[in-house]
Amino acid sequence: MKPIESITSGGTKATSRQLEFVTVTVAGQLLGLPISRVHDVFVVSEMTTVPLAPGEIAGLLNLRGRVVTAVSLRRRLGLGDSSSAERRMAVGLENHGEAYGLLVDEVGEVLKLDPDEMQPNPVHMDRGWVGLSQGVHQLHDKLLIVLDVDAVLAFETEREAA
Repeated sequence: MKPIESITSGGTKATSRQLEFVTVTVAGQLLGLPISRVHDVFVVSEMTTVPLAPGEIAGLLNLRGRVVTAVSLRRRLGLGDSSSAERRMAVGLENHGEAYGLLVDEVGEVLKLDPDEMQPNPVHMDRGWVGLSQGVHQLHDKLLIVLDVDAVLAFETEREAA
């Protein structure tokens, strides 16, 4: 495989393999999901609530005939639900053979980033967020938090262990 040429922050050309991330926004924070884990992006139309489900489970969706568990990323990150009545977006993921729709405020673009430029989580970052992220990338005007998809979707086992 031929490496991709990229421009480093110093303006010089560097050759390295790059990772692609689908960007999403939740409560104004830019987050990145590894594109290798994303199956699709869709608008949520109807959702069925699940009685007695953990708070992070927003409901069940029917996506092209397949039942998908809708997970509120806002709730998973310890944030309140959005008061906005705009269209709801979801990112389709699969974990251990189960289909999930991660509910987000907005879906952005695909970014190609150098894995060597990923930094550890800041020391002042909320502990709950640290447990759900792999690190951060400093972009020109924002900080991109790279989510750990396995950790985000591991809430069931956390409850069972508690």
